[in-house]
Amino acid sequence: MSTPLTPEQIKDHLNSLTGWETREGKLIRHYRFEDFPAAMAGIMQMAFACEAANHHPEIYQVYNRLDIALTTHDAGNQITQKDVDLARQIEAIIGSASLG
Repeated sequence: MSTPLTPEQIKDHLNSLTGWETREGKLIRHYRFEDFPAAMAGIMQMAFACEAANHHPEIYQVYNRLDIALTTHDAGNQITQKDVDLARQIEAIIGSASLG
């Protein structure tokens, strides 16, 4: 079972996660891409890292927008180190491909 991070730990991690924030107890990031195919490509690129980590985000995608929310299910849907690690991987994979 994963251990939830404290609010102070989460705040410390957010200082080094570009564009990520917490809302409603989730680690979230909003991306915007040039168009629909670019947004879908971002999802596909990050899907492999998510599957390899056996950690799957909530994804909401409309046209060129992609919203990602991370929590850890076995920690009672709270933010854990697994979420921070996956956020870093996602950012490395699709951060530079997005418009913001």
